[in-house]
Amino acid sequence: MSFLAKTLAAMLVVGSVQAAQAAPYLFRADLSGPAESPPNISPGTGTASVLFDPIANTMQVDVTFAGLLANTSASHIHCCTTTPSAGTAGVATQTPTFTGFPLGVTSGTYSHLFDLTLAGTYNSAFVTAQGGVQAAENALLAGMLDNRAYLNIHSTQFPSGEIRGFLVFVPEPITLSLFGAGLAGIVLRRRRKD
Repeated sequence: MSFLAKTLAAMLVVGSVQAAQAAPYLFRADLSGPAESPPNISPGTGTASVLFDPIANTMQVDVTFAGLLANTSASHIHCCTTTPSAGTAGVATQTPTFTGFPLGVTSGTYSHLFDLTLAGTYNSAFVTAQGGVQAAENALLAGMLDNRAYLNIHSTQFPSGEIRGFLVFVPEPITLSLFGAGLAGIVLRRRRKD
């Protein structure tokens, strides 16, 4: 393999890793009563998307929900369950509810940008358990990446949660294409060695 080809392959691999580390992380969740623990009969549904940017130290939370059996009383992100995609955990973000979340309704939308460097973004018990705000941010991201965090909407009929969904990482197309380019460079390099 020529020096130019080796250099190009190495640049593609390094570039894909750096781009993946610098990119914000997108998480999505489908919210439902059967996804609660224990499951309930609520016909309510919802979707949530969380854009977690560890470079800017921000977290954009967007939620849409409808069909709840009772009025909303709170919403937040819980972290970190013992088992991925199962179980329950304490509240990691603001208590008693997200700033500005629509309360007293059975349907609605929510959008808010949180500053992850502020202690008020988190449940104080979560910050204390982690050993500080920076550690809380790291733990929340790690829990989300490991499918051990969920977004919950509580209601007056279901105080422990009417609908919830585990947050699942959604790779961005640019990250996937850069990873693919890096992988192609490795394959090309290996073929030429053989």
